[in-house]
Amino acid sequence: MALPLEKQNRYRAQYRKRRPSWQPATEVYEGLIRAMLRPYSAVLDVGCGRGGVLEQLGEAVALPFGVDPDLASLREHRLPALPRAAAYADALPFRAASFDLIVCSWLLEHLQTPERTFREFMRVLKPDGRVIFITPNANSLVAVLSRLLRPLQRFLVPRLYGRAEADTFPLYYRANTPRRLMRLAERVGGSLEQLQRIPDPTYLAFTPFLFRLSCALAEITPPVHLVGMIRKG
Repeated sequence: MALPLEKQNRYRAQYRKRRPSWQPATEVYEGLIRAMLRPYSAVLDVGCGRGGVLEQLGEAVALPFGVDPDLASLREHRLPALPRAAAYADALPFRAASFDLIVCSWLLEHLQTPERTFREFMRVLKPDGRVIFITPNANSLVAVLSRLLRPLQRFLVPRLYGRAEADTFPLYYRANTPRRLMRLAERVGGSLEQLQRIPDPTYLAFTPFLFRLSCALAEITPPVHLVGMIRKG
């Protein structure tokens, strides 16, 4: 009953046939970043890990940089020429007003002190800079189940999703609802400029029946993903 990424993507293709206007959250996220890029843009990927969105953007980003606290991931990054450094999101090793964009892929849910982190983001952003993020919605069924099953994660993650448990990190969901994001942006002197709520019924699609059930639940439960943009100033 495992759900490797290849199988999950097949279910996403089926869901897209049901809802032709639907896009996976990752596509929406990448599209939002591309819309904000300029020929001179300096872009910081916070929590870059071994790769991620900078791989997809490629040469569209003029001045990319990545940070992550996990040194092993940085050493294994799939863009060996990418300038990168080991650092935590709330203690970035850059001067003020260094970046036009900060991108965060699956980071916000892991922040213990999101306000401290976003104040640091505002510090290193240039005037009128943006933070663009993709993150789980804490109110979604998948996030609720994730919190309930956290003690079993070491056992479940490798068996259900084919990922090593070592690739997962503590979840706090302290900046993961529309209301919290709006308040957080205001407290750090920014504004929540865009927020899209995106369903994805494939996370529980371990069987065809569960996929159909998940599609039905997606119509009546909060969407699983949030993609948005916070503007400085």
